[in-house]
Amino acid sequence: MSIVELMPQQDMIVWRRHLHEHPELSFHEVETAKYIRGILDTFPNLEISSLTENSVIATLKGSKPGKTVALRADIDALPIIEESDVTFPSKNHGVMHACGHDTHTAMLLGAIKVLAEMQDKIAGTVKFIFQPAEEEPPGGAKLLVEAGVMDDVDEVFGLHIAPNVPVGVIGIRKGALTAASDVVTLNIHGKGSHGSTPDLSIDPILVGVEIISNLNNIVSRNISPFDNVVISIGEFNSGKTSNVIPNDARIQATVRTNDPEVRKYVKKRIEEIIKGVCEMYGATYELDYLLGYSPVINDSAATDLVIQAANKVVGVNHVVEPPIMMGSEDFSAYTDVKPGSFFILGGGTAAEGCGYMNHHPKFKINEDCLVYGAAMHTQIVLDCLNVE
Repeated sequence: MSIVELMPQQDMIVWRRHLHEHPELSFHEVETAKYIRGILDTFPNLEISSLTENSVIATLKGSKPGKTVALRADIDALPIIEESDVTFPSKNHGVMHACGHDTHTAMLLGAIKVLAEMQDKIAGTVKFIFQPAEEEPPGGAKLLVEAGVMDDVDEVFGLHIAPNVPVGVIGIRKGALTAASDVVTLNIHGKGSHGSTPDLSIDPILVGVEIISNLNNIVSRNISPFDNVVISIGEFNSGKTSNVIPNDARIQATVRTNDPEVRKYVKKRIEEIIKGVCEMYGATYELDYLLGYSPVINDSAATDLVIQAANKVVGVNHVVEPPIMMGSEDFSAYTDVKPGSFFILGGGTAAEGCGYMNHHPKFKINEDCLVYGAAMHTQIVLDCLNVE
């Protein structure tokens, strides 16, 4: 029997559908955590604890000493009104598992059900992390790391479901996989005037336009074309009527980078441009530059283990190298402190109705993928801890 066939497919579907019907937002996953703990209580050989609010940590200690491997699943949902055509839609209006964390949770539970029965064969320890608040900075991973979840861990692994990728395909790459996600919030203070007397004003709209134009030039003129940088303006608000130059303007932007040194440089250039433009026009400003999640950097040796496991689970022909993603993931909090690897799991194609990306209100996955995610978790543990 293959490892895929060992996975409790029907159980995972039941678990996943319950979670999908009862989503909870970041830092509010009270019932989700209770549900996870209730399932874990039915499995043998586990020590169950919680290091932060709404987190659940299950520890499986093998019969022999060895290293400690951690597996992580995120459990929170998004503030989205569901529009998918599943028969088990969200019962919590305005909240939806539109990023697939319900599947991540079910797959990790499936792997635990199998591994908990193999305690006598395991040389080492497995720590299963059910993490709240992936979707909202500072992120549940950072808080768990600060609480000590990684102190005794040697390697950490995780996955993310991806629609528009066939079931049974695993995406793995070494080095940077995701982007850092930083938020720029800028309040510009000028001097208002009547629209007929612009000479008496310090126009915050003009200042804002100049800043935005120059921020876009960072990517085209300051950054190597071989580096990945995205600066996107998501908010530019000022004024309320046609014939009054306002006093203030507000700009918000997201900044995405894959390289830590490039991230530092982009922050420096943004700060220099804002300072220079405001001084040129005589405006003042307040800048909040929030450093969000860092990029997930996959360790080479840990990623070799994932590739080895994937070759066994889905076969060499179904293992691919995905492009670097400009989305962010707080799994980076774990790989910032310990070696680890994060990989992509195919969740179904557009032809199967799985053509809407994560965070879309019509997001949907093919539940046949659950056995492959659980099998990957299981095989990684078996390989890391040399279980025959």
